[in-house]
Amino acid sequence: MTRAQLDKQPHEVAAMFDGVAGRYDRTNTILSFGQDRLWRRATRRALDLQPGELVLDLAAGTGVSTEELALSGATVVGADISQGMLRAGRASGRTVPLFAGDALALPFRDGVFDAVTISFGLRNVHDTIAALREMARVTRPGGRLVVCEFSHPTLAPFRAVYLRYLMGALPAVARAVSSNPDAYVYLAESIPAWPNQADMAAKLTAAGWTNVGWRNLTGGIVALHRATRS
Repeated sequence: MTRAQLDKQPHEVAAMFDGVAGRYDRTNTILSFGQDRLWRRATRRALDLQPGELVLDLAAGTGVSTEELALSGATVVGADISQGMLRAGRASGRTVPLFAGDALALPFRDGVFDAVTISFGLRNVHDTIAALREMARVTRPGGRLVVCEFSHPTLAPFRAVYLRYLMGALPAVARAVSSNPDAYVYLAESIPAWPNQADMAAKLTAAGWTNVGWRNLTGGIVALHRATRS
């Protein structure tokens, strides 16, 4: 099995997710105590999707997030760098369209999507600003972006408890339920290294997005960042 390093080379990230694909959704639900379902629902609501809109779900994995977004009545396309994750999604019987795609070189024309979202995937991309610019390229002027990503709990006592879970209990639980526990060591290391809410908002602005804002979920364990394509 493979784990990515914190420099996040695309081939390492793809291979790591290939290795966890079979049990990925189940493992996430266990490790998040079921909060993953609430985070997907919150992402859909934050996008404010309308029937007839075309939406890109980037880092879609097995397509479970793509299915959630499709409940809005919009047309949703999923894309992911991991062929193993896409195969697992198709094998599970999901009918949403799923394509191979690198966040740094998306296989879509300019301005085609009304909205773009990426959940728990931007943290795994080698160049954050370049990926955000690529998302802007495929979004029409006035279109929306929602980034759902792990962040930093805002209350110090809760943050301390969370970090103890992240660095201690999470890898132990992953050894029991995941097909590639080493991947979750990377997960535990990559989350504290990720920018906090304000720094992530600054990256969105630097990439050319406007009307940038965020909302914390689960005490700041996750943040929903919203922005508009100028």
